[in-house]
Amino acid sequence: MTLTPKALMILAALTLAACQNPDRYGAGGDGGAGGAGGTPYVDTTGLGDPSDPRSIAYFNQTVGDMVHFAVDQSTLSDQARSILTAQASWLNQNPGYAIIIEGHADEQGTREYNLALGARRAASVQQFLITQGVSSARMKTISYGKERPLQVCSDEGCYAQNRRAVTVLSVGAGV
Repeated sequence: MTLTPKALMILAALTLAACQNPDRYGAGGDGGAGGAGGTPYVDTTGLGDPSDPRSIAYFNQTVGDMVHFAVDQSTLSDQARSILTAQASWLNQNPGYAIIIEGHADEQGTREYNLALGARRAASVQQFLITQGVSSARMKTISYGKERPLQVCSDEGCYAQNRRAVTVLSVGAGV
């Protein structure tokens, strides 16, 4: 078999494969209305569509899933309270989600100290959410101390990113 017949067979196979789903763009074939460029949104993360106000992706990206703390502190800043107020509002509107609040610390200090500090940070977030009407039955806290840094380096910029509490959503009212 020469090169030309092989190329024609490959071209024919690709053409037929492209015709397997004639309605892939919806009933008018106009590309649908889902995503940028007319392509529908496809969730590859399992977090849902970021434009769906009930999805985990929306919560993480629009509401905010993380608050930061000052050095050796577990008290909430004004910015943290603002984010947590938005989280509480979202959680109260979406009762089908439970949360795990992760407390984290920077790499400075001992492992034991940072585990205790992470626990205080998670508890601080939990208490604030409870005061905003979120049921404590939907919450669980865990401290990772300095074991799960976002950034690994030895400067204040990295340390500041690692001093945080993260609200992780899970489907189901009980954790």
